[in-house]
This record gives sequence, structure tokens and C-alpha cells, in this order.
Amino acid sequence: MTTAPILDESKVLELADPLPLDGGQSLPGVRIAYETHGTLNEARNNAILICHALTGDHHVVSNHPKTGKPGWWVRMVGPGKPIDTDRFHVICANVIGSCMGSTGPASPAPDGEPWGMRFPVITIRDMVRGHIALLDALGIESLHAVVGGSMGGMQVLSLAANFPERTRAALVIASTARHSAQNIAFHEVGRQAIMADPEWREGKYYEHGKGPEKGLAVARMAAHITYLSEEGLTAKFGRRLQDRAEKTFGFDADFQIESYLRYQGLSFTDRFDANSYLYITRAMDYFDLAEEHGGLLANAFAQSKARFCLVSFDTDWLYPTAESRNVVHALNAAGLPVSFVELSAPFGHDSFLLDVPALDRVIEGFLKQ
Repeated sequence: MTTAPILDESKVLELADPLPLDGGQSLPGVRIAYETHGTLNEARNNAILICHALTGDHHVVSNHPKTGKPGWWVRMVGPGKPIDTDRFHVICANVIGSCMGSTGPASPAPDGEPWGMRFPVITIRDMVRGHIALLDALGIESLHAVVGGSMGGMQVLSLAANFPERTRAALVIASTARHSAQNIAFHEVGRQAIMADPEWREGKYYEHGKGPEKGLAVARMAAHITYLSEEGLTAKFGRRLQDRAEKTFGFDADFQIESYLRYQGLSFTDRFDANSYLYITRAMDYFDLAEEHGGLLANAFAQSKARFCLVSFDTDWLYPTAESRNVVHALNAAGLPVSFVELSAPFGHDSFLLDVPALDRVIEGFLKQ
């Protein structure tokens, strides 16, 4: 059975007061783009906040306004689905620093010009402060649950640790409590590709009508490799060559995997801002939940009373299962109820976005408890 696509239902909250940031500055004129699905009950206690990943946005169900594609988690969210909008009021907000409606480097600064690289450095906790401001505006004191994968999982951990009274459950999928040196290294390759593009112009490219598209495409290509698994790449592409009338050798896309990556890179430049990519990847690299709480991860959850569920995937080498186990051990040390499962899937880190029925069952079961 197919259902009609849900059109863009975005709303925008404009904060009356500047948003305080970890760097000591305050961000004025903040706008937060978000969408909601399902009905908030009279007790206002059935809300679920979904946090998106690095290149995601608040279009969790609705069609993306630039690509026209269905929402990034439309298979998971909706009536009768694991995150059931017949039962829950679902909220998803675009993080600050992004480029899909919330305030970011491409937004106007107080002088009317785009922020560009004048935009203040942000952290995962700053993104969560934006979410809390949104919940305050919506009159939601405590969430039924907060859910997220990848960078979304970082936001879930940060919210549960730094605003423990604001959620009764936390579901963290394919994520980590801090970035490894390898994670940081891959992000730095992407950032350098963007900044080496002559069209970057030190971040002042908005008035020129063309940004560092080649650099951003390369950054996306490098990152996309980390989201996949060797098993998945081999099954889908192997060493197969492009279908050509005459076989040639050179620097065109000879292999199918080359063509696929180039497509991923080029299509990404149509929907994402290069400066946002710089800021958000840096926020992920700075994330270290233990360091925020005296160097001991268990301390981060000392005030929490939430139940937790962590999910990892056996082919995810970006945030391998050991990263989830590290968080589980900390939650055990803090005396909190936590369930944990490693799921088998061939898709690598991207498994949380793809068809993994076992994940559906885990999410549905945890949220119904």
C-alpha cells in the first residue's frame, strides 16, 4: 500500500532573546525551523523530539523543498509506524548552524549581510539549547522520548545529560559520546577540500552567486564513504566498470563506484551550504560529553532519571559498537535503566536510515514501554 507524500509543513520559531552559546557569545535573532506531526494530548506528555544527523534537517516526514524527495525518515514516522503519530506528537527541528530554515552562516547577521565565517562557533550543546527553546515555546515541559541517530544521537545524549528533567526516555542510534581521532581526520579532509576551492572566498561567497561547489562535493564524497560498509559497496558496485560502447582508460568515472560518489557529491551541493558544513562538522568534532562533566562519562548522567536504549550496527565502522558499549557502561555506573542491542545489517552507518526491520521493532518496543 502506498501513501500520498506529505508536503512541506515547516514552521519557524523566532526567539525573542539571544541564544547563549558555549563559546561565551550569544546569538541574536535566532530562527528555528521545525515540523510537527500527530496531536499533542491534553496532558502535553506524549511528545517525541527527533534529532537529525549532519546533513539532515527537520523534513523528517514532509517532502524536501529543494529535492522534492520524501522525508528522510518517512519509513519510520507516521500513523501505525514505529514512531506512531496516531499516538505521539512528533517534533523535528533543524539545528542552528544549518541551512534549512534555522539560523546559520548563510542567514543575515544584525548588519543585514550574511554571517559567513563571522558566525560564532557552535557546539552540540548549543544545538540542544535551540531545541529546549523550541520546547519552551511549545509549552512542553517533559518529552515522552528524544530520539536520534548519528549526530542526532549526540544531541539525544547531550539533552539527557544537560537537561535531564526535559525527557523521560532517550533512544540513541549509531552514535557516540565523543569523536575519535579518525572521525576528526575525515571531517578535516572535507573542510580542507571546501576551503581549498577558490570559490570559497574565505566564506564570503554568497554575493557572488556561486559557492565552493567542487570542494563541497569532494567533502560529501569523502564523508559518504564512511557511511557505507565494505560489504555493501562490494555487493552494490564491486569493481564493475561503467557500461560504455568502447572501453577507455583515464580519469573519467571508469568504475561504477566512482560515478555513484560523484553523483552523491554534486547532488549535495544543490541542497546544502558549504559554511554550514564547516560549522556543523566542527561542532561534532568538539563533542565530548565526558569532558563536559569532569572527564567521567557517568557523571554526565548523574541527574537523569530517564530510561535509555542504545542501538549499534555490526557493519558501522564510523561509530562502531564499542562506542555504544562505552555509553552503556557509563549509564550502568550511573545506575540508570538501559537496554542495548547490536543489529546485523549490511549497510554500514547508514543502516539507521534504511530498511532494517529489526530496528523498527526495537524502536516501537522501546517507545511503547
